[in-house]
Amino acid sequence: MAKRIQFSRHGGPEVLEYTDFTPAEPGPQEVRVRNRAIGLNFIDTYYRSGLYQPPALPSGLGSEAAGEVEAVGSAVTHLKVGDRVAYATGPLGAYAELHVLPASHLVRLPDSIGFEQAAALMLKGLTVQYLLRQTYAVQAGQTILWHAAAGGVGLLACQWARALGVQLIGTVSSAEKAALAKAHGAWATIDYSREDVPARVLELTGGAKCPVVYDSVGKDTWEMSLDCVAPRGLLVSFGNASGAVTGVNLGLLAQKGSLYVTRPTLGHYANTAERLQAMANELFALVAGGQLRVDIGQRFALAEAARAHEALSSRQTTGSTILLP
Repeated sequence: MAKRIQFSRHGGPEVLEYTDFTPAEPGPQEVRVRNRAIGLNFIDTYYRSGLYQPPALPSGLGSEAAGEVEAVGSAVTHLKVGDRVAYATGPLGAYAELHVLPASHLVRLPDSIGFEQAAALMLKGLTVQYLLRQTYAVQAGQTILWHAAAGGVGLLACQWARALGVQLIGTVSSAEKAALAKAHGAWATIDYSREDVPARVLELTGGAKCPVVYDSVGKDTWEMSLDCVAPRGLLVSFGNASGAVTGVNLGLLAQKGSLYVTRPTLGHYANTAERLQAMANELFALVAGGQLRVDIGQRFALAEAARAHEALSSRQTTGSTILLP
């Protein structure tokens, strides 16, 4: 027996249950991992609330963790018991002491990366990798806009953009979060609670706006983001922190400058073991080289997952949050 978080119905943090379960034996292509640290991410709240549907209920939760290989399937040859590993692409069930998942979803951890660091880094870091390096390959000298720059993904984006010579404008909700984003490499910040974001973007870019805008907030910032994109530029909508974007009027894209829009997900970029490992290698190299540091702002016991979700949803967190089994 082992402990995990599960939910039997959709709703708020109160639906999360800390319960016993019996972990499965790994199939031929699977591995069982003893989690040492677990990542908390906004996408977890989407599954809990019902915005995203799990395969079935009751369901486990979470897709990111780091730990040690405890058992391997008969056809797994590249991993062995005792290997240090991390994962970020599911399946659901990472909020647990033990988790069984496809071996192809695991990456080996270098000795320089600790379990807590990896759990705080994998999903967010790989997200920044595909957004800045693949969805839109930003170039040195460009000025870009990134919403929620003081969050876990945002702080990594600030650092990665600086490493690439990119001027990142980050939106934040307070002076404290503005200082945090600037300390991590943001070129400029905009406090959306008291400043007009599109007007400030125009001012900061000399009227040119941004070739790409990265928006994880969703419904509340959708039209604001469109107003910050340069003609023929790209809006990357990669999250729904304020709710899903619905009823998109394609005519607006023409009116605002023949804009492009995409809604990417990590799974479509890290869709093979080779691509996943290559993305992780680039991420780990930046950490090892000192260009990226991981800030763990909060640690909660696994049993306190509901309290962790409350803090995340109310924007009381900074940096990354991890759960400890």
